Order: sequence, then structure tokens, then C-alpha cells
Amino acid sequence: MTDAILAIDAAEAGAGIVCAQYGVQVERFAKSSTDFATTADLAAEQAILDVLRAARPDDAILGEEGGRTGRAGATRTWLVDPLCGTLNFAAQTPLIAVNVALRDGGVVTAAASADPIADEVFWTDGGGAWLRSGGADTALEPSSVSTLVDVNLDAVDPDPGGFRPAALLGHPDFRSRYGGRVLSTTLALVWVAAGRRAAYVTDGHFEDNVHFAAGIAICRAAGCVVTDLRGGEVDSAGGSGLLVAADEETHRQLLELCVNSGEGIGKEQV
Repeated sequence: MTDAILAIDAAEAGAGIVCAQYGVQVERFAKSSTDFATTADLAAEQAILDVLRAARPDDAILGEEGGRTGRAGATRTWLVDPLCGTLNFAAQTPLIAVNVALRDGGVVTAAASADPIADEVFWTDGGGAWLRSGGADTALEPSSVSTLVDVNLDAVDPDPGGFRPAALLGHPDFRSRYGGRVLSTTLALVWVAAGRRAAYVTDGHFEDNVHFAAGIAICRAAGCVVTDLRGGEVDSAGGSGLLVAADEETHRQLLELCVNSGEGIGKEQV
């Protein structure tokens, strides 16, 4: 079994648990004043870990809920986000994802992001990117035709004095070109790869980030433009944030607006 197929199998195992518990009363476990996990998160992560451990016992695993497990010093690490959009899930909002990615050395070489409600899996083997739906795989093709841009309003790792998502959404140049959306799950990231969104924007840092690793890898493999909010490499020295666009022109326009949103333009609107 290839790593990509294993990533799909693991993501589907987690998605099956999440789908079965969607709309069912679940126990919540507070993680902070505004965040929590549920029994669905924990059960889905366990299902994913069972699949990965059975097939790759020597690999390490970094899970959103259980932390790092497996052989110390392993060069291969699986990054697992068993339920991205837990607040959506708990509120019975069908915008959630299950993310599994393999980092081999410093590169994500296989990844899958499953939508449990739509029964879709976005995946990559590191070379290409596909959507698996109804038992068939279709190559992902980014497109900016929708002009819809998702902006993450949850502060991942704010850059003081830098990117301000509310300023971007309220900027007149943004509003004249794009339709702002707030999906609150990394489904929005893979939707750029699928041509359902023109772009996705968030702050934060992304090294070994279980929420974003799969989506970033899928977008890169699909041919999206992927940089930080300064146009550099994601997680480069001094870099911050993530801008994924369907094409170069959309990326150029949004990069300018993201920079402006942190340099005074639009500050009066916040």
C-alpha cells in the first residue's frame, strides 16, 4: 500500500466516525475558553491512529488531541487533525474536515483531507492532486472564476502590526473584486485546489501544523500559488501567515491587499 492510499484510508476511517456522530449529542472537553474537543474528535483520532499504526508501525504520529507518539527519532511523521471545525460540528453546521498528512524529512509527501458530510476526499501523492468522490478520482484544477475568498478570522498566531483579517475583508478594493467568506475549517483550503474558491488567507505559522499540512500539500500539488503573507516561503525566517491563490493574478492582488491591511490602509475601518 502506498503512503497516499494509506492517508486516504486513514482519513476515511476518521471521517466515518465523525459522520456517524454528526447530529448526535457528544461530550465536550474544554481546551480553552473558546475551544473544545468532543468525544467525536477523540474517537476519530483513535480510528486514524489504528489504521496508521497497523500499516506503518515504525512511523511517528502527531495528533491534534493525543500529541506525539511512536518511535523517537523517526524521520517520517504523520500529522493528524481528526476533526477540523469542531465548533461547526457541535453546532450541526456541515463544514468540517478530517486531515491526514505524512511528513517525510522536511517534505509532506502524501496527504488526504476528507469531508465526512459530502463524502469527498481531496488527496495527493506529492506529484498530483485529486478529488475522490463516488469511487472515482478527478484531477483538481484551481480556478479563480468564483471570485470567492475565504479569510480565517480565528487568530492562529497573530503578527502584531501585521495582517489584520477584518481590515482585509472591509477594504474597498477587496470588496470590489472578491466575495469574502468565513468557512471556519480547512475545507476552504482544499476548495481552492478544487476551483471552488479563488483564494484562502490566514495568519499563523505552519511547521508541523496538523490543521494545515494536508491542505497546503494538496494545494501545492494542484498548482496553486502558495506563499506567506509577504510573498515568501511559508514558514520562512521572518515569515508569517498563509496565502493560497488559484492563479498568479489573484495572488498578486491579494498579496498587495494583505500587506496594505497591516500598514494602515483600512485601519480606520476596524
